[in-house]
Amino acid sequence: MKRMDLLNRLSRLEQKGIVAYSVGDLEKVFPEDDPKSLEKGLQRMTNDGLLVRAARGVYVFAPAVPRYRGWLIEHIAQVLRRGDFNYVSLESILSEYGVISQIPIDYMTVMTTGAKGLHKTSFGTIEFTHTKRSIPDLLERTLVVKGRPLRIAKKSAAIQDLRRVGRNMDMIDWEEAEDDE
Repeated sequence: MKRMDLLNRLSRLEQKGIVAYSVGDLEKVFPEDDPKSLEKGLQRMTNDGLLVRAARGVYVFAPAVPRYRGWLIEHIAQVLRRGDFNYVSLESILSEYGVISQIPIDYMTVMTTGAKGLHKTSFGTIEFTHTKRSIPDLLERTLVVKGRPLRIAKKSAAIQDLRRVGRNMDMIDWEEAEDDE
C-alpha cells in the first residue's frame, strides 16, 4: 500500500460518501496487498495520519474527517453492523427531537437487527440495542434524512423503543412527544 494509491483510491470513494472501512473493505480496495502487507500498510498510513483507527478493525479516511464530522460516528456504526438494519433511536434521536432535555455528547444510541453491544470509538461511543422487529415494520417506523448515513426513528417509534427496552421514561417531555413528527 503506497501513500498516493491510498489517497487516490480513498478520495474517489469519499466522493461517493464512503469514508469508514473495515479491514475487509480495505482488502478489496487494495487487492494487490497480501494480508501481512496490508496490515503493515495500515499501521504506516495510521502513523502518517492518513487513516484514523476508529475502532477495532475499523478505519476512517483522515482527510474526510472535517467534512463528515457531523455524521462520522454513523458511518462507523454502518461498518460495525454492516448487513444489519440500523437506525438512530432512543435517547439520541429523542434529544434531537427535543423530547428529552439531555443531550448525549459523544454517545449515540442505535437500534439494530444485529448484535447488541457498546463500541468505544475515537469519535464517540456507539450503543447498539437489538430489536426483533421485522424489516417492513422498521421501514415504516423510520425516516431517511438526506445526507445522513443512518435512518432515524420517528418520534413515536423512538418513544416505543425506549419503553420496549426498559429505559428511563421519566425524562420525556410529553408535550413535545405529542407534537407532529
